[in-house]
Amino acid sequence: MGIEEYHTVHEIKCIETYALKGKSITIGITSSAAIYKSIDVVRGLIRRCADIHVVMSQEAAKFISPILFEWACGHRVLHEISGMVEHIALAKLCDSMAIVPATANTICKIANGIADTPVTLTALSFIGVNKPLIVVPAMHINLYRSSQVEEAIKKLRSMNVVVLDPIMEGKRLKIPNVDDIIHCIEAVTLRGQDLKGLKILVTAGPTREFLDPVRFISNPSSGLMGVALAREAYFRGGQVTLVHGPLSNVTPPPWVKRIEITTTEELAEAVEHELKRNKYDAVILAGAPVDYKFSAIFSEKIPSSQGPLTIRLELTPKVSEIVRESFKGLVVGFAAETVKDRNELIAKAIEKMERYGFDITVANNVARKDIGFASKFNEVIIIMKDGKIIDVPKTTKVEVARIILDQVVKLLKRKGDLL
Repeated sequence: MGIEEYHTVHEIKCIETYALKGKSITIGITSSAAIYKSIDVVRGLIRRCADIHVVMSQEAAKFISPILFEWACGHRVLHEISGMVEHIALAKLCDSMAIVPATANTICKIANGIADTPVTLTALSFIGVNKPLIVVPAMHINLYRSSQVEEAIKKLRSMNVVVLDPIMEGKRLKIPNVDDIIHCIEAVTLRGQDLKGLKILVTAGPTREFLDPVRFISNPSSGLMGVALAREAYFRGGQVTLVHGPLSNVTPPPWVKRIEITTTEELAEAVEHELKRNKYDAVILAGAPVDYKFSAIFSEKIPSSQGPLTIRLELTPKVSEIVRESFKGLVVGFAAETVKDRNELIAKAIEKMERYGFDITVANNVARKDIGFASKFNEVIIIMKDGKIIDVPKTTKVEVARIILDQVVKLLKRKGDLL
């Protein structure tokens, strides 16, 4: 490799996952104060194996030098309109484009076909060839709530442009965190909006059953698997409701409807209530409800000076049974087992599938310390109702979520619920 072929980008490419291997993505940069986050987005996508090209508006180049983005992505940065028609080449060669951040000026221009900056020109080229375009607005709340910007965003969505809304914090708007932006770009690039029009209910995290105000039974679930499913489903166009227990070091997606619970009984009631009030296409039971609760609960902390304590446990409601009794749509269940080998895991998962009538069962061995509970990784076996078995080797829970939802899409298409 000669000096002209080497770039430090090669040192970080694919070090996190191979999810975007073979994919090329254009990142558009405009003149918002949130521009500093774009560097992390570019580098994060490269770590997920993407090849990144950067296009900047002339105003954005006043905020941060194109040289820094050239270092970040390893390619020459397009920041001036030229006769080399780079905007046409990028739309032809790349798989998707994301504008991070997108100013009010840029959003309104794209919506109305104004192509007077490298970013708007390139964005219109992507729309013209029907390739995914993701827009991440970043502006003051006054601008975001203006009728012009609201109308422009509505118009972009009618063109199948994915708009990742900013987050309200107090009275201020904030651009989404980098992980959410990257996940959105990754999901849309790989799967588009294949869950658009579907309503999905997801459970996540553990439950807790209290003995007294400070002591409880629970399990090591962090909720990451369920949250990953909710995020992936939302980014792919689904309308998502997330019912979750106490989460650990996991931030749920702010764009989905959330119902927070603590006990297994609260989880069962929340799920049953949702299924009675709303029509869902699929329920994904990724939560880890506690199976036992204390037969007696103390309203005050039991003093340890009291000495040994004898307690009695009783069963909590079975959420899986409640779902199958009240819901006729597609159900995905999880089987977290402690087993010695693959065959035992499959046998236990099939037994659970038959008992609760799951359409898809996701099984994993929680006896392993490197996957499952409280880990960002998992290794699962997906068992379909028709007997098909899919082995998913150890990978991130985001990628596991993607594969699970792929199977949901296939089953719903087969049933005719998704065209």
